[in-house]
Amino acid sequence: MKKVLILSCSTGQGHNSCAQAMMDYYKKQHIECEIQDSLDFIGKRISQFLSWGHSFVYRHLPWLFQWGYRQSEKHPAVFKEGSLVYKALTSGADRMYRYITGGNYTTIICTHIFSAMMLTHMLRKRPLSIQTAFIATDYTCYPGANACDLQKYFIADDSFTDDFVSMGIQRESVIAAGIPVRRNFYKHTEKADAKRLLGIRSNSKHLLVMCGSMGCGPIAKMMKQISKEMTEDMEVSIICGTNKRLFKRLDRRYKRKPHIHVIGYTNQMPLYMDSADLYLTKPGGISVTEAAVKCLPMAFINAVAGCEQYNMDFFLSMGAAITADTPKKLAAKSLELLRSPTERHDMEKRLQEHKPPNGAEYIYKELQ
Repeated sequence: MKKVLILSCSTGQGHNSCAQAMMDYYKKQHIECEIQDSLDFIGKRISQFLSWGHSFVYRHLPWLFQWGYRQSEKHPAVFKEGSLVYKALTSGADRMYRYITGGNYTTIICTHIFSAMMLTHMLRKRPLSIQTAFIATDYTCYPGANACDLQKYFIADDSFTDDFVSMGIQRESVIAAGIPVRRNFYKHTEKADAKRLLGIRSNSKHLLVMCGSMGCGPIAKMMKQISKEMTEDMEVSIICGTNKRLFKRLDRRYKRKPHIHVIGYTNQMPLYMDSADLYLTKPGGISVTEAAVKCLPMAFINAVAGCEQYNMDFFLSMGAAITADTPKKLAAKSLELLRSPTERHDMEKRLQEHKPPNGAEYIYKELQ
């Protein structure tokens, strides 16, 4: 009997979101499936510390996150077997083995490169007759991929196949499947209906603003300019995610502005995207894929860089997004784009031409 374990990693919500999308699809097919944070095999306290540390650096010290990512690209030996990082990541191999064998799992799917490295090491020490796979949640090949040896690698787009092959991965193991997102993003609500359901005027040009689940980046700075320069026929919805401090700050500032809506955490992102004319966001792999599924033009806040730089480059080269060097310039360009329905229509057409497949469905079928 098939039983699936998805190994995620609580260093950013994107990997968990991808894992959840896969689990939902498996359960829809009546197949038993569970998600486990692979860092827990190293130790609960270490896992909590790494998760907190990642969130802190990501939100407050993005330059440090970018530096660390670039260093890992320049020095691939950091993930080489025997390195301190490799030893730390793989120290929970025995606990992982006991968990997998104790649960009688037949398929293991990794949604983070760390999980894939840990699983590879475990299987080298203690081989098992199981199906293994890795899902890339960004539009790039990660540092550390050369330390992985799984059966299948599902990537966002075929244009990255050669990058994975250059890491020593067999070409026939690399499959362009798209990035899995939750199935409610594939349900469409007509723009006018979506605006009505959210209390947005039907004739308003709607700007949707979000900077990841943690609400990082210069949102407050950009909103200060946007609020001054937006016209009467525009409305803005700002999704603050789990950033309660940002929500309170913006809510105090704009609660008397009827055309600016400040929202905390919401489970209605598909509806907000259906209602929007432009999406101002940081280029996280899941966020941009959700917008691509909705064929929603994007304006990118390059708040963190790292692997997100590659996500941004992918959609910029497609002609489906814009960006700028500074928050002030990006705010101005976003408002300019809102005033240009022809340009937005062209961007929507490019997204329709490159619309990603249903990643969860594609991967499920490949692993049958």
